[in-house]
Amino acid sequence: MSDPVLKKARCPICKGESAVEYKPFCSRRCADVDLNRWLSESYRIPTSERSVDSADDDEIL
Repeated sequence: MSDPVLKKARCPICKGESAVEYKPFCSRRCADVDLNRWLSESYRIPTSERSVDSADDDEIL
């Protein structure tokens, strides 16, 4: 039996090789970039629902 080939994990931000201490990222910088994207709401899931703010006032009454 041969050993299975293990793929090196890649950083989702820069595609560099991930580091154990920052996994799945390669560095503190890439981890911070990802955190900033979450905090600034850059990551979004598109939906077809209308937001509450866009509802007409007549519909609420």
